[in-house]
Amino acid sequence: MTDLFEKSIHTLELPRVLELLAGQAVSEEAKDRCRALRPSVDGDGVARLLAETSAARTMMDTRGTPSFSGVKPVAAIVQRADLGGMLNTRELLDIAGVLKTARSVGEYGSGDERKKTCIDALFRCLTPNKYLEERITGSIVGEGELADAASPELANIRRHIRLTENKAREVLQKIISHSSRYLQENLVTLRGDRYVVPVKAECKGDVPGLVHDVSSSGSTYFIEPMGVVQANNELKEWQAREEKEIERILRELSAEAAKFREEITTDYEMLVTLDGIFARGKLSYRMNAMEPRLAQDGSLVLRHARHPLLDSKKAVPIDLRLGTDFDTLVITGPNTGGKTVALKTLGLLTLMAQCGLHLPVDDGSHVSVFDSVLSDIGDEQSIEQSLSTFSSHMTNTVKILAEAGERTMILFDELGAGTDPIEGAALAVAIIEEARNLGARVGATTHYAELKVYAMTTPGVENASCEFDVETLRPTYRLLIGVPGKSNAFAISRRLGLPEHIIDRASEQINAENVQFEDVLSQLESQRQAMEGETREAARLRQTMEEDAAAARAYRKKLEAERDKALEQARKEARTILDEARAASDQVFQELSEMRKKQRKEEDWQAVNEQRAELRRRLNEADGRLGARPEEEVPPPTRPAQKGDTVELLSMGTQATVLSVNKDGVLQLQAGILKISAKQEEVRVVEGETAAQKETRKAIQRSQQTLRTMGAKPEVDLRGLMTDEALAVLDRFLDDAMLAKLESVTIIHGKGTGAVRKAVRDHLRRSRYIKSFRPGRYGEGEDGVTVAELK
Repeated sequence: MTDLFEKSIHTLELPRVLELLAGQAVSEEAKDRCRALRPSVDGDGVARLLAETSAARTMMDTRGTPSFSGVKPVAAIVQRADLGGMLNTRELLDIAGVLKTARSVGEYGSGDERKKTCIDALFRCLTPNKYLEERITGSIVGEGELADAASPELANIRRHIRLTENKAREVLQKIISHSSRYLQENLVTLRGDRYVVPVKAECKGDVPGLVHDVSSSGSTYFIEPMGVVQANNELKEWQAREEKEIERILRELSAEAAKFREEITTDYEMLVTLDGIFARGKLSYRMNAMEPRLAQDGSLVLRHARHPLLDSKKAVPIDLRLGTDFDTLVITGPNTGGKTVALKTLGLLTLMAQCGLHLPVDDGSHVSVFDSVLSDIGDEQSIEQSLSTFSSHMTNTVKILAEAGERTMILFDELGAGTDPIEGAALAVAIIEEARNLGARVGATTHYAELKVYAMTTPGVENASCEFDVETLRPTYRLLIGVPGKSNAFAISRRLGLPEHIIDRASEQINAENVQFEDVLSQLESQRQAMEGETREAARLRQTMEEDAAAARAYRKKLEAERDKALEQARKEARTILDEARAASDQVFQELSEMRKKQRKEEDWQAVNEQRAELRRRLNEADGRLGARPEEEVPPPTRPAQKGDTVELLSMGTQATVLSVNKDGVLQLQAGILKISAKQEEVRVVEGETAAQKETRKAIQRSQQTLRTMGAKPEVDLRGLMTDEALAVLDRFLDDAMLAKLESVTIIHGKGTGAVRKAVRDHLRRSRYIKSFRPGRYGEGEDGVTVAELK
């Protein structure tokens, strides 16, 4: 990477983006690597980096983010242990932290083996060592402190230390209790790791022992009484043995760590690498970014691109393309209109992609891999080097042209500025032509009208402009490719209050060709805005029509689904009724057979079998017609039945002959060998209707009756009824509710004496229809109602 490329990287502010990336990493090593990241110029390498970022983001979607909090630098630590050095407790805990993180991240990586990713190999490279991890964490309870369980010897030593301390304290307590008048305070303290008591200076001779310290005022002597000297000596010996045992344990643990040096180092490297990859995934989430497609032809298309360092809520997305139908883009427009931001966005997003970062763009975007992205942006005037603005820009331009090639992107800001406009425009055109001849992709900003004309008349060069609203004197920051921009100096000056005669005088100074060119640009801009308005209105109308059409399709689909559901329910109910009728007919035939066996053994069984077969045939025909029957209305009521008429019992679907009609309208019927009484409304006169039609009509009536019950009410009022009456009404209500497929019902029984409420709830508790029930809540009727949930 050349110095000029590195300078351009800083000019385009890639380090600021990398600092955001470092903020997403956890370990210090990963943060440093993020900051040191530089664009790759290898197409395969860029594709791998982007795929790793996408894989991390996909895993974060399904499994969350892995924890890298235990990753601490351990390479130098294990190397020192390998050379025979003794590690301290902090260093050993760092090794245990790396091993624990490697184990948890390895489990995270193997969470869903069905979905393979390009970073699975990194997870497989992790080699958890639970033995060493638990050996360290079980022996070290904190920095500088070993657990008693680190070794049996250490546990034994510390037990003796505690016993010796207690012995020394007991002796000292006895001394304090008998010699308290000699003491400054009745307490035991430590001096030089030995137990002492504070004795008054004037009484130092009354307490025989060793003087270890004197207070700053000289009023207190810290004396070790002779009675505890032996205990303190023993304590010192045990403490020395403790330090020796701790050193032995630490050396043993260090040797254990040295045995697994390569595995620990590999785990650390893999964890740092994965930390960096998942940092890229987290930054992708933060920027609402996506993976761009990589092109091989040097082209670049960015749809709704957003500069990553601008506030995402305020930044205006822009569409950029380069190297598709043109290799040079000339951006014009007023100052502060967004030209430089557009140029930086073009270069910065290219560099980000080559670093493996997702881009804040929309679907359909793609980038190419360049060997270098060279830029000349900003004012680099140098007093120390006696360089003017023009000279500094030209110095950069000379270096850029010297390094440019076919796989180079060049970005010029205000090309040719800082000198005579005519000469500057001519130089700008010549520089762009030279860069194009070298095969580079070029983006440039300018105010020169000559460059606008050059872009309009030269194949492969395209104009673009940053839109400016003259009415509000504010830029819209929208980039319009294919439209040359205006400086709008006169319009802005007029809006700011510059006298009209001054503006007119300035207009006279512009030659006729420039005036005509600016007028053409104004007309083009007006036409463009009008066309955009019409396009937006057409798009709005089309969207409204599509929404209305979608709503109509959804409503039609809903109606069709409801109709199909109702028909299916009717067919199901009809089949159930036919099955019941078939079972009833079988039972009747069986009873008739038994009666005939008893009364007439000489009966002609052949005729009986034929009748039975005929009835079954009719039932099967009616059942077959249910699959695709036309919808028919229920036939209107017939005339009253008279003696001799053939009628159909609606409840049984059986035909009978009217024997007589009583005065109260009750009919005496003959159905085979059975005599039946029925009311006029319970029968229908059969006039020229076949048995098969009768069976079909009966099924339809039952089905439609079922459909009508689907509109059942979700509540029933039992107030004022006796217990038996209430339960009968409740049973019919629950039947209707089940047929209507209600999810819950409300039963109003009132409070009163509570008899009906108790009977209702006992009945619900035994009902096979009820899933659960509860008293009403506040606003529902409280204990005066019961709300039941149906199965």
